[in-house]
This record gives sequence, C-alpha cells and structure tokens, in this order.
Amino acid sequence: MSEPLPADRRDGAMSAAFRPLTLGVVAIVTCVAFEAMAVTTAMPVIGDDLGAGAGYGLAFSMFLTASLLGSVLAGSRCDAEGPRRSLITGMALLVAGLVLSAAAGEFWLVTAGRAVSGLGSGAMVVALYVIIGQVYPSRLQPVVFGWVATAWILPSMVGPLAAGLLAQYASWRWVFAVAIPIVAVAAALVWPRVRHLGAPENPELDPALARRRAVWGVFLAGGVFAAQWAANEAAARGSVVLGLLAAAGVLAAVAALAVLLPRGTLWLRRGLPSVVATRGLINAAFVSAEAFMPVLLLAVYGVSPATAGIALTAGAVGWAIGSFLQARVPGPRRYLLLAGGSGLLTLSIGGTGLLAGAQAPFWLLVAVWSLAGVAMGAALSSTSVLVLDASTAADRGKNSASLQLSDQVGAVAGTAAGGVLLAVLVQQQPVGQQSGYSVMWLALAVFAVIGTAAGIRSASVRPSTGKVHSQA
Repeated sequence: MSEPLPADRRDGAMSAAFRPLTLGVVAIVTCVAFEAMAVTTAMPVIGDDLGAGAGYGLAFSMFLTASLLGSVLAGSRCDAEGPRRSLITGMALLVAGLVLSAAAGEFWLVTAGRAVSGLGSGAMVVALYVIIGQVYPSRLQPVVFGWVATAWILPSMVGPLAAGLLAQYASWRWVFAVAIPIVAVAAALVWPRVRHLGAPENPELDPALARRRAVWGVFLAGGVFAAQWAANEAAARGSVVLGLLAAAGVLAAVAALAVLLPRGTLWLRRGLPSVVATRGLINAAFVSAEAFMPVLLLAVYGVSPATAGIALTAGAVGWAIGSFLQARVPGPRRYLLLAGGSGLLTLSIGGTGLLAGAQAPFWLLVAVWSLAGVAMGAALSSTSVLVLDASTAADRGKNSASLQLSDQVGAVAGTAAGGVLLAVLVQQQPVGQQSGYSVMWLALAVFAVIGTAAGIRSASVRPSTGKVHSQA
C-alpha cells in the first residue's frame, strides 16, 4: 500500500520531510543524463582505443533502444506491484552496464554495457515518475519536476567537458566509473523513503495484458533499432534493400506506438493523448535543432567549437529558467504552458534559421535560441505534471511510461529528420548554404507547430480523469 510522506502547507520539496528523497531523485536523474550525454565526448577516444570500426554508432543506438524497452517493462511492473522493484532493478542494471563498459577490453563489450545501462535508465525514470506521483502532494510536483529538469540540464552543460578531460588526461574508463558511487549514494537516500510504497489497491493491469505490453515493447525497440541501423547503412552503401528495411522498422515502431501510447495519441486526440503527443513533438523539434546547431554556427559564422558551445549553454540556461517558472503557474492553467511553450519554440527555431540565413549578429541568434530553452523548460515539465494529474494509482506507471516513450521516440525522429534535411538541403547543394540552413530550420520548426496544436487540444485534461486506454 502506498502512503504519502507527511506534509503540511509549509513543507517544500527541500524541507526536512522531502529533502533526502528530492536529493536522491536529482542524483539518479543526473547519473542517467550523464550516461546518456557526456559519454558522447569520450566515445571517439574509446573507439580509437578499442577499434570500434563500423560498430561505432551502435554504442549510441543500443542505449536508446534498450531504454525504450526498459520504459515499457517498468510501466507495467509499477502498475502491478508499485515502483520499488523497478527502481532498484533499474539502479542495478545501470551500475552493471557502467561496470561492463568501464572494464571492456573490446568495443562490443562497451556496446553491450551501454545497452544494459539503457535498460536500467528506462526503468528508473519511469519508476521515479511514479514515485513523484505517489509521494509528493500535487502542489509540490511542478517544483520537483523543475529540479528533475535541472538534473538533466547540468550534465549537458558540464558533462561533455568533464568527460573529455577525463578521457584526455586520465582514462576514458573513468567516464563510466565516476557515476557508480553517485548511484550508490542516491540509492541510500531514496530507498528509506520509498520502501513502503506498494501496489495500488485495485490494479487494472492483469498479467496477460502486462505480457502483451512487454511483447509490443520488444517490437518497438526492434523497430527503432532496425530503422536506425538500416538507415545509416543504406546512406553509406546506397543500398535499396537496407532502405526498405529501414522503412519496415519505422512501420513496426509506429504500429507498436499505436498500441503502447494512449489511444488517439498519433492523431492528437483531445486530453491526455495530446499531452503525450506534445511531449514527443517538442522534443523532436528541440533535440534535432540543438544537435545540428554547432554545424550551422561553424558553417555560417565560422566560429570555433568552443564559441558554438555558447549557444548550447544559452539554451540550457533558458531551460532551467523555464523549468522553475512553470512551478509558479496554477494547475488549471497549466495546459497553456504546452500551447504557449510550443508556440515560442516554433518562433525560436524558425527565427534562428532566418537569422542565420541573414547572418544577423551572433549574439542575437544566441538570444533567440535561449528562448527555445525557456519554452522547453516550461512545456516539458508541464507535460509531466499533467500526466500525473490525469492518472490514478492504478495506471500511473503505464502513463509515465507512455510519456517517456513519446519523449525518446521524438528525439530519434527529430535527429533522423535533421540528418536527412542536412544532407538534402545543405550538403548536396554546391552553393547557397545559408539559405539551405534557413529552410532546414524552418522545416524542423514544423514539429513544434504540430506540438502547438497538440498543446491546445490538451486543455480538457482534468485531475484523475484521463486514464490511458491501450489496445494491448
């Protein structure tokens, strides 16, 4: 049985009653974010040392693919038996993956370690969402998600530099090993506060349905992996067969999402499905634009990589600001942050492309991009709050898993679309690079445009009334 921690109106997320849990949650998310982001900097060194060859990209795609599967499995498990086991299992898998990667003598072991870590990360994040919904009163949940957003942002600001310094001056193995004691400390902080959390009184997820969802989760992960691998290989080899395999992977992933996400998510059905859709759409827009921002700045402005990093830092700072501002918005009006944040993201991404095309001053482009971070901080945290508001104890895990799936698949779709646009609009054009980048960024803004429409359609979400209905 789940019992919220004692709290009164004076208690905050960092009060004595909640501080250990809040710090533990922040530490866990920081480790997950560091593992997902900072390793990127060290991976070229790892590849050279262990001879990655053609398998270099698998170290990244396997983490995401396994994370998708972990999210699905943890969602069902949390609804059936509570979040405790999923959290501890996720922590154990994350540590096992870190140890395997740190001790690897061959690159395929690094890839295997990344897959194990991804499986654990997906399970942990879903479990944390369920814990936040069970333990914290609704008035504190926006504040906690503000802290969670910050825990994602900090590794993106300092993680790559720290990982690069470790790989260059110590050993790339420390990039994996350094997170292990942090996970151990986080477990010590969190476990005493969540060990009493049990299964909901009337769980709606029967074992047969849980097994079907697990099968669809494997189908989703396999489809995403096939699409990523085949698309990269098809582009390198010019193979039609691999191109068809990539298309089949996309279709398989879409079919699985239609089952695993709230019914109507893919066509922006009003209420909770639109909230989940908004999450994926704005993540696709932002992640893709951010991933290719350094390419744009180096090509159009001729700045150094360090200077290009200023724009990314500005976006991260804006994200932190947006995350903390959203905590002050009253619950009944929170859906406005989805529509307004998606609209601001549209203007920022489109404006960045137009400013780059006109070669506007660099500082102006950085300022406009920082607004994209503000938009994401406000809108993304709000999707988390709205999903918990619309969930009951019986379906909180499944709904949280749906949100994570939308987030992760959105990132994959966005970066894939960005890569295609870069190749077609910029790299294959002998002249007019600036105009090519402008068109590319305007095209990426379409994700945010659709996200704005989804945000508007989320207005009908009401607390504890928006259950996820799945076909699984």
